[in-house]
Amino acid sequence: MTTMSVAEYARECAAQGLRGDYSVCRADFTVAQQYNYSDEEQAVWRTLCDRQTKLTQKLAHRSYLDGVATLGLLDRIPDFDAISEKLRKLTGWEIVAVPGLIPAAPFFDHLANRRFPVTNWLRTKEELDYIVEPDMFHDFFGHVPILTQPVFADFMQMYGDKAEDVIALGGDEMITRLYWYSAEYGLIQEAGQPLKAFGAGLMSSFTELQFAVESKDAHHVPFDLETVMRTGYEIDKFQRAYFVLPSFDVLRDAFGSADLAGIVARFKDQPALDPATV
Repeated sequence: MTTMSVAEYARECAAQGLRGDYSVCRADFTVAQQYNYSDEEQAVWRTLCDRQTKLTQKLAHRSYLDGVATLGLLDRIPDFDAISEKLRKLTGWEIVAVPGLIPAAPFFDHLANRRFPVTNWLRTKEELDYIVEPDMFHDFFGHVPILTQPVFADFMQMYGDKAEDVIALGGDEMITRLYWYSAEYGLIQEAGQPLKAFGAGLMSSFTELQFAVESKDAHHVPFDLETVMRTGYEIDKFQRAYFVLPSFDVLRDAFGSADLAGIVARFKDQPALDPATV
């Protein structure tokens, strides 16, 4: 895999019109959070949290809700250092600020070392319902609470450890699908319990969270690692499949014991499965 310098990546992001300030990235693509948010930005954060919490209280998995309560995320834009201090005591993870999307190699390295990259800027009040780039609300409200769950936290570190090796084998799309259908759009239904959501793309979406958990039109599929890695997805509309875990242990253990090289070798040159028919 070719590596791109910070300066090259900054120029590329500027050319694409991404709003984060990549010119101040360190070598690992992190930046300072710079806690200087305006009153309007604080109001946007509270609006987003208040609105979304009405849904997550009903539709999110208990470990996500416990994470929100333990970390204290709702009243004001979180201070990354203060949250990191709490998170380290729970699962050994910490938060690092980034200006937005970063290259795959440093992203995986951060995960492998229990550092979760979080965008340091927040959407505007005109973008409450949808934003193209992942912002602080998606990253923090969506991803961070579930990192207080020890088994899922272990899976995320393992994902960072293994991802580049899978990509080197030609499985870049396949390893990305696993992240998409678990960390972003994962559902869980433990024995005897109602269906719940935990993926960040759902936690931070007012409309898709309701659809994924409650709609009779949502396509729920029992989790199978190989099927997940073979199933295509779309980034600009509701998912046509949601994979349902029976527990976080199943996710961690399946990934940890899988013959990833064999899966990639068998399926990397085949078309992706249609999510509507898996």
